[in-house]
Amino acid sequence: MVGFVRDILATLSYEPSPAESFGVDGEALSRLDQRLAGFTQGSGRARTAISIRPSDCSVWDGNPRDVPGLSAESCRSLIESIAQEDGNRIPVLVRHNPPGSDHPYQLLVGSRRRFSVDWLNHNGRPEIRLTALVVELTDEEAFRLADIENREREDITELDRARSYQNAVDRFYGGVQSRMAEALNLSNSQLSRLLALAQMPDEVVNAFATRDELRVRHSEVLTPLLRRTEQRERVILSARQIGEEQQRLAASGERMIPAATVLARLKEATREGLARPGNEQPLVVGDSRVGRIRSGREGLAIDLLVTRDADIDALLETLRTALLDNRRQAVSDADADRVA
Repeated sequence: MVGFVRDILATLSYEPSPAESFGVDGEALSRLDQRLAGFTQGSGRARTAISIRPSDCSVWDGNPRDVPGLSAESCRSLIESIAQEDGNRIPVLVRHNPPGSDHPYQLLVGSRRRFSVDWLNHNGRPEIRLTALVVELTDEEAFRLADIENREREDITELDRARSYQNAVDRFYGGVQSRMAEALNLSNSQLSRLLALAQMPDEVVNAFATRDELRVRHSEVLTPLLRRTEQRERVILSARQIGEEQQRLAASGERMIPAATVLARLKEATREGLARPGNEQPLVVGDSRVGRIRSGREGLAIDLLVTRDADIDALLETLRTALLDNRRQAVSDADADRVA
């Protein structure tokens, strides 16, 4: 069994490719799933698989998947398929927990299958068991195996993957990025870009509508801006304001601010302060400057260039945000003057 799994590590490509077949669990199979399905269906070898309860295994903390984020909705097709098949025919991979642990097994690969069986157990199908293969792997081998599977999964965000890499470089590779890059078949530059994404401040992460919208390409733009103290403060302040707006929009069911607009506003925060008397603040929608706000003694003057194909909702939201920001700044400046 150990040889079979290590053969997977040695022979499976790390580069994701479109799945060409659909599995017995009702979804497109990753290449790792294809190998595991073939293993359990092979004559004579299926006896190696065991049946356990989902509660028999803890989830290994080296896997990048956000297990608490799994839901019946996101796993719906898998749940239905397992219910029809009376179990998961593509096994999960587990290893023995150390003696004295609360659970006999530790889940390495198959978080969605474990969740789906557990959900069925609590929703009318208590007889279904989780089919598992017991393997003996080091932490580093388990990390590489989970990484192979998760690179082909659309529901693993770039941020989750990046943060798992940030943890793994010290935990499994002695803090040496080049060792990790070689083990994962990545270039040093690819790994560096992912690790930069992992280091995005929480305020920046929360400025985007969802974790999935924050990508490596965004961190490549923001990382240089965050290196300088003054620029970093402006980016974080702007990100905090955007995050508050996102929360209000989400609570009211309104359209949230798209990633391109978030990025443009964070970039702009490093170049321009808020409009002050005699100054102006640009208005940016997406990657395009559409106007400006000029501050004078009597108030704010607004210049807009609205093209025929302009996104009116995005433009109005940008304008609304800019006006509210300037109002808050005016109150803050007045409070500061009173204190002084």
